[in-house]
Amino acid sequence: MKGRTIILDHLGDREAAALMVDGQLDDLLVDSDAPRPGTVYRGIADRPVKGQGGMFLKTPDGAAFLRQIKGLAPGQPILVQVSGFAEPGKAIPVTAKILFKSRYAIVTPEAPGLNISRGIKDEAERDRLLEIAHDVAGETGFGLILRSAADGADEDDIAEDIAAMLGLADRVMGDTSDAMEVLTEGDGPHVLAWRDWTAPAEVVTEPGGFDIHGVLDALSSARGAQVGLGGGASMYVEPTRALVAVDVNTGSDASLAAGLKANMACARLLPRALRVRGLGGQITLDLAPMAKKDRRAFESALRAAFRGDDVETALVGWTPLGHFELQRKRMRAPLSEVS
Repeated sequence: MKGRTIILDHLGDREAAALMVDGQLDDLLVDSDAPRPGTVYRGIADRPVKGQGGMFLKTPDGAAFLRQIKGLAPGQPILVQVSGFAEPGKAIPVTAKILFKSRYAIVTPEAPGLNISRGIKDEAERDRLLEIAHDVAGETGFGLILRSAADGADEDDIAEDIAAMLGLADRVMGDTSDAMEVLTEGDGPHVLAWRDWTAPAEVVTEPGGFDIHGVLDALSSARGAQVGLGGGASMYVEPTRALVAVDVNTGSDASLAAGLKANMACARLLPRALRVRGLGGQITLDLAPMAKKDRRAFESALRAAFRGDDVETALVGWTPLGHFELQRKRMRAPLSEVS
């Protein structure tokens, strides 16, 4: 099946959204029992972590950890936002840089100014969007970024989106209570799909859509470690407690170029393999043998593949043993924990 299809359904009693591209599962969002990224708390500072510049906080959902904070004393209230999923047994990761994000607009309370996504190149369109932004948000003290999805969108839809995010930001940031509290919940999978999967696509909302459109079969494959790379090659994506290990094998191909071909295929397919499995954190690639002169081409292919991925991923580099390391934000609930 060619084209893009967004399926909004459930896995058991959990809300879920799947993106199928040309008949393959390209992305997956599944609700979990953990606090959703984007949730805003008024937390209470608990105890500092010496040497790291961080602070453990008390929140209604348990302990949270805030990095690189200065001037915060135990017992002091502070607004924070969940920035990702916690590793098992660890505190909820939060940030003090709060954003209110929707399909067209991002409101930045601590960074005033009106900005347009650099992905929008047409000057006439940028001028149109700036006019809309000034009309709706010109008098506010909050910052505003119009996302690339606003390019060509209806003026009323954009204005409504901006107004909704400004209203939410005003309500949350203007709350003057000192009590520990959840001020707003993060978006669930269906809203996230509408918010972030903005390219043209067929949208399926009927119950049973996962079965009809092959999502359940794709999930069955994703629960396994093996990912085919073509030509008999494969990679194994296996999470451990400390990191995600990716092992690339050439299979039966014994040619001189087999290692490079398998590694380049790994570079192209790795972002999707991580997305659908909900994996993040430290990722170590044990690549197939290839000449050192081919490393630059591999890095370029890997960088290009992650450029189109919406989860922040840092390409750290090569280890003395010849492994390649990445660091990826934990922005998806791990498939192993939600299905």
